[in-house]
Amino acid sequence: MSARLALVHPDAEVLAEAVAARLLSRLVELQSLQEEVHLVLTGGTVGIASLAAVRRSPVRLAVDWSAVHLWWGDERFLPTGHADRNETQAREALLDALPLDAAKVHPVPAADLVASPEESAERYAAELAAHAPQGASLPRFDVLLLGVGPDGHVASLFPGHPALAAQGTVVGVHGSPKPPPLRTSLTFEAIRSAEEVWLVVAGAEKAPVVRRALEEAPVTDVPAAGATGRSRTFWLLDLAAASA
Repeated sequence: MSARLALVHPDAEVLAEAVAARLLSRLVELQSLQEEVHLVLTGGTVGIASLAAVRRSPVRLAVDWSAVHLWWGDERFLPTGHADRNETQAREALLDALPLDAAKVHPVPAADLVASPEESAERYAAELAAHAPQGASLPRFDVLLLGVGPDGHVASLFPGHPALAAQGTVVGVHGSPKPPPLRTSLTFEAIRSAEEVWLVVAGAEKAPVVRRALEEAPVTDVPAAGATGRSRTFWLLDLAAASA
């Protein structure tokens, strides 16, 4: 049975530094046990701040970044290089400073490359399957990072939205209540396949949904409640987000 742990930090800045330290430590540990690591990144204020903290840390030099596969949990359906894309923000915060193998960086297909969120989802699902063990549709995600919105959404899976029930590994999202309306997202099937899911949450406005998620509210109301890892689920919170 998956273990669920909640860890509380004094504020958002300390939270980002702690996530970076925990992530670097975990990557080093994983690389002592296996040849390649599959890491799923998230966007959002604290998610990107955590990547910037990784960039500042000298411990990043202990990681063999050429053996790390990078994926994204969701993406806004916008052109390549758009400032609002999670990929763009991640590259600026961290990725451009790392000695990555470009073939192991897997951005979600952008709006200048495909015609619709559905085509983006189809291509991303194929990319995932191409790096999966034989007979599987997904790589073995070692760590999957997620932010949580004030409404309880994770990735681009929003309360009451049809995408919550999507089958397969990736879904095209229309009518997102948070702009932009078009997005591409991993499904719950994909999220729950990860060995570890880390939910990184800061801010008092998110305290009510953190509490409801930890109380296992219905996923249709609080999607974050359904984001669990196969072996461990970490809720990495600042004090404000934990206040309820």
